[in-house]
Amino acid sequence: MSLKDLKIKTGVVKRLFKEEKSYHKEVSEQKKRIEKITIGGADKYDIAKQNEVLDESQQMIHEVKNRLREAHKVLQDLVNKQDPSWVGTEELKQAEDILKEVESEL
Repeated sequence: MSLKDLKIKTGVVKRLFKEEKSYHKEVSEQKKRIEKITIGGADKYDIAKQNEVLDESQQMIHEVKNRLREAHKVLQDLVNKQDPSWVGTEELKQAEDILKEVESEL
């Protein structure tokens, strides 16, 4: 594996981590939206549709989290088997930093 591969794998983990946070935010906003339209006396159909959107977002959290776990494992394995020429490189530092950040969330 090359330094370029390390950079790519790091980017994948960063993207999935950001995507997971985005879905958590979306779920929170959707719950508020449902509460607001329920209090406002919205049509049952509208409420049901909003609940479907909420369910889909919650499912995506699980899917993204599974992909994130897998990508994290791949990156961790790559860092553990690092090439001696990677020592002290910015790419290795970024990979180690994102691994620590994501690990606290998994």
